[in-house]
This record gives sequence, C-alpha cells and structure tokens, in this order.
Amino acid sequence: QVQVVESGGGLVQAGGSLRLSCAASGSGFSIISMGWYRQAPAETRDLVAVETTAGVKDYADSVKGRFTISRDNAKNTVYLQMNNLKPEDTAVYYCKVVGIRSTHSLFTDWGQGTQVTVSS
Repeated sequence: QVQVVESGGGLVQAGGSLRLSCAASGSGFSIISMGWYRQAPAETRDLVAVETTAGVKDYADSVKGRFTISRDNAKNTVYLQMNNLKPEDTAVYYCKVVGIRSTHSLFTDWGQGTQVTVSS
C-alpha cells in the first residue's frame, strides 16, 4: 500500500503564490510519475502538471508560465509552485502517483486533496 499525502493549500489573493507538496510513502514500489490534478465544484478532475521520474514534464495550457512542478526523487516527493494565482485556479488539488510494485503490478494512488482558494 502506498500512502499519498498532500499539504500546502489555503486561501490567497489573486496574484499571490502557494506551494503544494505531496509525499508518497510505503515500501516495495517504484514511482513512474507524480502529478497534480484539480477539481472545481461540478467540474471534472483535470491535469495541472505531471513529471516523470525521468524528468519529463507536462502542464495544462492554463497554467503554463505560472506553475512549476518539481520532484525530489530520493524523497518520493513532488511540489507545485503556483505563482500569479487567479480566481479560476480555485479547486481541490489532488496528487496522483503512478508506479510499479515489487510484484510487477502497476498502480495509481491518489491523495486526499487539498483546497486552494483564490479571492479576487
């Protein structure tokens, strides 16, 4: 079992910054990618940013130039630096971990989510 725990959400004014963190813990697994998704009320859960263990990154068009994803592979941790936040960034942000267990089975695990609220 892989535990995924996010932190760092909160309330911020438009134009402000927040940094989210997500750590994956447990044993007997290797991580393929870690990423961030977000879900606003009555909306689907959409990709924000993802980074593979090889260092390949991808961003949603709406956050390019404002958000930066980074990883600490040794700590199985991923960060999301969010700058110039806008009210439309308000959502619950979820961390997603994709990996492979020592049994050679693939897995996808999600964190519990952290609320980000941007006031205008």
